Amino acid sequence: MPKDTDVPTDFASVASEAYLYAMPLVALETFRRRRIAQGEMHQLMHHRNLLSHKDRQITTPNNDTLYSDLWLDLDRGPAKISVPGTQGRYISLHVMDAYTNTIAVLGSRTTGPDTIEVTLVAPTASTDGIEGPWVRCTTPNVLAFFRILADNPEDLSWPRGIQDSITLDAPAHDGHEITPVDRHAPWQNFFAEANRLIRRNPPPATDIDILRRIAPLGIGPDSVFDPSRLTPEQGEAIADGLRICADRMARIQASMGRGGAGWVPPRRNLGVYGQDYFLRAVVAVGGLAALPLEEASYFRSGGVNGEPFVGTRTWRLHFPADHMPPTDSFWSLSLYEPTPEGEFYFVDNRLKRYAVGDRTPGLKWNVDGSLDIWVGNHSPGTERESNWLPAPPGPFQLFLRAYLPRVELLEGRYKIPDPEPVS
Repeated sequence: MPKDTDVPTDFASVASEAYLYAMPLVALETFRRRRIAQGEMHQLMHHRNLLSHKDRQITTPNNDTLYSDLWLDLDRGPAKISVPGTQGRYISLHVMDAYTNTIAVLGSRTTGPDTIEVTLVAPTASTDGIEGPWVRCTTPNVLAFFRILADNPEDLSWPRGIQDSITLDAPAHDGHEITPVDRHAPWQNFFAEANRLIRRNPPPATDIDILRRIAPLGIGPDSVFDPSRLTPEQGEAIADGLRICADRMARIQASMGRGGAGWVPPRRNLGVYGQDYFLRAVVAVGGLAALPLEEASYFRSGGVNGEPFVGTRTWRLHFPADHMPPTDSFWSLSLYEPTPEGEFYFVDNRLKRYAVGDRTPGLKWNVDGSLDIWVGNHSPGTERESNWLPAPPGPFQLFLRAYLPRVELLEGRYKIPDPEPVS
């Protein structure tokens, strides 16, 4: 029997697996570079308006909350964050590691409506001398992502005041930025960037198995990636592996919720992926910074009864009076146009409306307490425009978000009604 070390390496398969594993690192770093171009590390960066079709820094954005993001290098020292009380208005501080796993969510669900005060510390840092609650982060590089509810575009003054009152006490950051690399880069550049990020943010012990499998590429927390040591034939196999994996991800992303499958529920491990590297990579591309299910549940649909959604038809989503989405906060229905790469963005429309939900101004409820939402490219009529979610002429997808979902939604006992074509 030959030893494992005598078995020739299938570089295409190894590269495909390494690409999948490293995708979230590179995707998050790409997003960081976009944001840092408008601010700095260790500095709060605020979106002061609800996101629209013009905002394409992050995929599948919501139109329910104002965003603030904070990028930290905890090897510089601990970072203390303070957020004022919100008097019951929804807020969350979503702390993610470099691999896009959720470290913690603080806010309405976990800490209540009072002031949030927390200190984030590096994986191996001492906590001596830290006063108050602290969270040990799993990687030195961390994204702290704030979401603050804004009921509509006219309801921005108060949540902006909350943004302005968030404080950060952290060491200064004067590091320089290097040339960015994204997921479309040649394999030599992609894996060089991936290896830099892995060395910078050591993986958990639970990733040892996959790290052993991708080690032949020269990638790992103790490796220095050197493409020059690989033969031209190995390089061709690696390029093929990346292409095969990227094509597979694109097919999966494009097919999710498409083709009339109805509402596709979220995976139970969304946001806390463990060893589900494929889901982690797909979400990094199509829904970066997704919250865990207990915080927000996302349901997607690209069509019903074998018929995909297209805006040339008009669709009605009917919620009976006793069958509204069960949440302890709020819900919304958003519409996105998919890109060929499996990303999702809002669509420009004359109403400048990108979501409809239980807080939409002027929403009209039926006499019996039920609710109809009309979806399509053409107006459903003057009397119904208050409940109209405009769509592009071509394909689109619907996402229903439920913030602080109740147990019947989490357990699948609540069934979301399917939209019905009416023209």
